[in-house]
Amino acid sequence: MPRYVHELPDWPAFHWDAKALAPAVAKAHELQAHLLGRMAAVGFELRTEANFETMATDVLRTSEIEGEVLDPAQVRSSLAMRLGLDVSGAPRVDRHVDGVVEMLLDATQNCHDKLTAERLFGWHAALFPTGRSGMLKILAGQWRDDSTGAMQVVSGPMGREKVHYQAPAAKRLKKEMMAFLKWVNTEKTLDPLLKAGLGHFWFVTLHPFEDGNGRIARAVADLLLARADGSPQRFYSMSAQIRNERRKYYDILERSQRGSLDVTEWLRWFLACLQRAIVASEGTLATVLHKHRFWQTHAKTILNPRQVKVLNKLLEGFEGNLTSSKYAKLTRTSQDTASRDIADLVTKKVLKKGKAGGRSTYYVLT
Repeated sequence: MPRYVHELPDWPAFHWDAKALAPAVAKAHELQAHLLGRMAAVGFELRTEANFETMATDVLRTSEIEGEVLDPAQVRSSLAMRLGLDVSGAPRVDRHVDGVVEMLLDATQNCHDKLTAERLFGWHAALFPTGRSGMLKILAGQWRDDSTGAMQVVSGPMGREKVHYQAPAAKRLKKEMMAFLKWVNTEKTLDPLLKAGLGHFWFVTLHPFEDGNGRIARAVADLLLARADGSPQRFYSMSAQIRNERRKYYDILERSQRGSLDVTEWLRWFLACLQRAIVASEGTLATVLHKHRFWQTHAKTILNPRQVKVLNKLLEGFEGNLTSSKYAKLTRTSQDTASRDIADLVTKKVLKKGKAGGRSTYYVLT
């Protein structure tokens, strides 16, 4: 008896209960239209800022899902450079960070371009610029060949691994990926949100690369969602929401990959996750609007570059409280200079002291 969906005789003839999913599809479209309508009303500058913040979050979270923690400053620097934004004083960016940024920007900014094997190879090569995944040498920019054994998703310590999933044999990949890519590029009758969910599941089930399949599957979903939105700009992050629900994400994937070709349960979860991602984007929009209003209020306030840098950190969600020692560390300056800068900001009513005093003194935005 087949263990996985790709072993079923009718694969990949997916089907689902359209009537059962209709309310979730309608709700997702409603939230999508509301968000896009709000963003259309705020103006070009704020849309650009919201897109930047969303993309930065997407890059960070899609990597975190796979257990990789990227440097947020490097991510923002790489994104800013590629979006034509100010990068003065930005840190040097690791090639690996650049690769994730390049993949997601290509998926969303060029969402209407044809998805081809060569394009996927480019994404994969960008994710693994050294041809290695950690210490292991992998086939970068080409389909896996299973030379080291079947492609499996496993967990647990060595010798006691649990196999969650085994992908189709490598010899099937060329034909399987041709069918998948033809569907992505030519299917026009399916609701675009359902297509995004199914595209994600289909790709990650094929698992065509030696590594990076989860990140590329989410990039494929982002490409299809950008097509559904009718905009290359992103104002919500599916990867951020999936990161928040990572255990449920892996559970539903495993159940669906071991189930039948009826993918109703997977699509129901995907649509619900999408709804939560759109609702969560309100926080990003609120941060962007707050930042915009702040700089409008202080447009004529004379500030030095160190002060601007720290204020932007506070506006973007600074972790913990701002103290003079943290200020000095952030700006790579002396404690005396940090204290003078902070005193100047307090005088200009940009910062104020927090409730604690003495050695616990900290500062917040007014």
